[in-house]
Amino acid sequence: MTKTDLIKAVAETAAFSKKDSEKAVNAVIDSITAALVAGDKVQITGFGTFEVRERKAKEAINPRDPKGAKIKIAAKKAPAFKAGKGLKDAVAK
Repeated sequence: MTKTDLIKAVAETAAFSKKDSEKAVNAVIDSITAALVAGDKVQITGFGTFEVRERKAKEAINPRDPKGAKIKIAAKKAPAFKAGKGLKDAVAK
């Protein structure tokens, strides 16, 4: 499902216009993004949790180098999603 498909599904489910559905979907995505940028966790009961996780610095083999030279990968923050029980149960059925 693409973002356009999601907007269309919201419009049909909530009886909104596509324009209003697009505003709603964009507002949700923007709100989640802003919370993660601020370092907050976003918990949606029954759906899941969005959070930012720290990835440690590490060494890896450069896949572009035929000799397999090691490269250093810097530490960074990455968004993560953990599915909630309701979502897991719905998918498992």
